[in-house]
Amino acid sequence: MDAELAAAAAALAGARRVLVITGAGMSADAGLPTYRGIGGLYEQDLTEDGLPIEEALSGAMLRARPALTWKYLAQIEQACRGVQPHAGHRALALMQSVIPQLSVLTQNIDGLHQAAGQREVIEIHGRLHALRCDSCGAAPAVSSFAELSGLPPACPACGESLRPQVVLFGEALPAAAIERLEQVLARGVDAVMSIGTTSVFPYIAAPVVQAARLGLPTIEINPGETEVSGVVRHRVRQRAIDALPALLHRLQGR
Repeated sequence: MDAELAAAAAALAGARRVLVITGAGMSADAGLPTYRGIGGLYEQDLTEDGLPIEEALSGAMLRARPALTWKYLAQIEQACRGVQPHAGHRALALMQSVIPQLSVLTQNIDGLHQAAGQREVIEIHGRLHALRCDSCGAAPAVSSFAELSGLPPACPACGESLRPQVVLFGEALPAAAIERLEQVLARGVDAVMSIGTTSVFPYIAAPVVQAARLGLPTIEINPGETEVSGVVRHRVRQRAIDALPALLHRLQGR
């Protein structure tokens, strides 16, 4: 493990522009359950309403039966409530002091990177506590769904139903987030690091694969096998909560 960390630190030494990609494993280290898998919120095949969670949390279901979709959004939000950034989040934020342009592309919707002090965060799947009214464009933010008067909540400006600014199953990725990612890639990166994600989505794996093809340093921090494990140059088979503080320690030369 020490050799893997040392190699990763050496690959990042002197880097000025680094893209970091994070997924559910990063948040799981803070105590947040994943949707699926052992211990996940929805580890069974069907929800209590007899639907796959992917159907319950789809854009089509939100339009057809908003109360049902909001029911499961509220369950996810309750699981997130009160969760704080862990040592890995904080270490990654502190790396901004040694890597001038550190951009984080995250699939997580919990806002923990920003809470830890990360400045450049691209939320490719949106954020749970940012709400939006598709009728009038109002965009209120809440710290907890407990602040809402009911589910689905009504827009305070026009009375229509609000929705969280997250990408539901079957919906397109936010154009603004895609544009920010393209800008980061266009200006060039010195290295790409993948943390806590299985990289099953093509737009998540692509920056890693592209960097590897260009001969740039690529690093994966994940205890398990992923779609990019065979592509990256350096593999650190640890959880983010353990690996990132150790990596920061090495980057700071201590």
